Amino acid sequence: MAEFLSAADKRSYYCGEIPESAVGTEVCVMGWVQRQRDLGSLIFIDLRDRTGIVQLAFDENTDREIFDKAFSCRAEYVVCAHGIVRRRGDGAVNANLATGGIEVYVKSMKILSAAQTPPFEVSDSKKAKDETALRYRYLDLRRPSLQKNIKMRHDIARVARQYYYENGFYEIETPMMIKATPEGARDYLVPSRIHKGSFYALPQSPQIYKQLLMLSGFDRYIQLARCFRDEDLRADRQPEFTQIDLEMSFATQEDIMEINEGFIKRVFKEVLGMDIPTPMRRMTYSEAMEKYGTDKPDTRYGMEIIDISLAVKNSDFAVFASALEAGGSVRAIVAKSAAGILTRKEIDKLTEHAKGIGAKGLAYVRWADETPNCSFAKFFSPEQLNLIYETVGLEKGDVMLICADKNKVVLPTLGAIRQIVARKLDIIPSGTFNFLWITEFPFFEWNEETSHWDAMHHPFTMPLEECLPYLESDPAKVRAKCYDMVLNGTELLSGSIRITDWQLQEKMFKALGLTPEEIEAKFGFLVEAYKYGAPPHGGSGMGLDRLAMVMSGADSLRDVLAFPKVQNASELMSGCPSPADPSALRDLGIKIDI
Repeated sequence: MAEFLSAADKRSYYCGEIPESAVGTEVCVMGWVQRQRDLGSLIFIDLRDRTGIVQLAFDENTDREIFDKAFSCRAEYVVCAHGIVRRRGDGAVNANLATGGIEVYVKSMKILSAAQTPPFEVSDSKKAKDETALRYRYLDLRRPSLQKNIKMRHDIARVARQYYYENGFYEIETPMMIKATPEGARDYLVPSRIHKGSFYALPQSPQIYKQLLMLSGFDRYIQLARCFRDEDLRADRQPEFTQIDLEMSFATQEDIMEINEGFIKRVFKEVLGMDIPTPMRRMTYSEAMEKYGTDKPDTRYGMEIIDISLAVKNSDFAVFASALEAGGSVRAIVAKSAAGILTRKEIDKLTEHAKGIGAKGLAYVRWADETPNCSFAKFFSPEQLNLIYETVGLEKGDVMLICADKNKVVLPTLGAIRQIVARKLDIIPSGTFNFLWITEFPFFEWNEETSHWDAMHHPFTMPLEECLPYLESDPAKVRAKCYDMVLNGTELLSGSIRITDWQLQEKMFKALGLTPEEIEAKFGFLVEAYKYGAPPHGGSGMGLDRLAMVMSGADSLRDVLAFPKVQNASELMSGCPSPADPSALRDLGIKIDI
């Protein structure tokens, strides 16, 4: 039967924090039994809490009732123990524990809660299968590695608040039930009981509200904002997430980038003890795509994309020639000293992956022996081949992978292949954090399904001043005053300078194909607000969960969230989503028709 805490049961230390200086003193510790070892006349219990483990010791001199309690303890029992801290005997020191040099010789103990045999061992060395671990997430969260990650996420949030408060930001909460506005993903909708047939939306971001706060004169806003997006999931995406959301009035793009750099410098120093150099490297969207095939490049390794169009322009190879005639390009990446790993079989796998992205395939040169093995050699003279090899710096032992098509196919294909090859070659350095800013994104992107231009970002983004004349005449030339912070191939932050001229904002909506009626219905209140004096402003949203994931070295957002969703957006532990009670649906005026 469970025992209860009394006024005398005051924890003096967490298990993993008992110092050597406590030797000889009486302490009270509480936690979960990691394991119990019965050596006959001796019993040892490893007691665990969020800080670590301490060893409890019992012997023939221990009160018999207490000794029997220790004997009855099993994994995950919850106990409270009083005892004397003493040094471990010679040869018994555990160098892997912070408390490995001491133990608590127990004088009294209470079993606060017995435990059934858990479905898996709570241990980092024996991780349960994902489905089982998430079904019993409350047990999985007891693992030291997850507790460390959750604490790191807490520390990042703590530093964020401290830093932005010190820099004059007000923390202001914005509504969780809002008017649906297009922001690039599907909204989660909340039905209204009072206004039957009408719906709130959960915010994809606090975008409109933080802009209105700038119009309201608050000047600097910060919020650790919960955001919701109904989109397909992946390792770095969840349907609900937290972003460090900020907005600044009377600020330039450089001001906003500088304030965010200051936070990164502070959080890495306080949480990881690392110095991040600032200012961070800047790279335009165009340069990132040309060199890395992605707008969030991992710059910890090379293998940049090389344009070999000039070197192959006079060939009879139809694949290359047709791509160039259609206004495309022929580009390559070179994997140095990779011929031993990138066998023909591995190259075939990469080719299938490229086809899955949208490319027609990959050409290659694999230089494993004295003579390079070139998949298109019969279409080129030796002199032409040598020109290609010289252009890319190909050497014996290297592998070159080539894609020919329109740039919108070639660049992302080689960008994706570059990442796969880097992982296969194990050339990505660990413990390295490469930050950079990506700037000057295209403002519009052509939607082939609808045959009109869509906003690449939200429609409140300010175009570069020199691009304003092209808004209607040549949308492809318009670049945006927006910026992304990228860390090791992960987009951490996205932000922009906002449109503050209501006439320009209306013009922007029209350029996106919205009718005056649609503008009024969706954004009328915002356009109206801008008629009453709007300061120049801009802001950003930084993914708190993504930052914690990268800083902790986790492979997935699941490892830094307490109760994550799986790929189909369900939560296995509680079983949500689940059917609603019929009476609740009647109150909402909703009928389910599946």
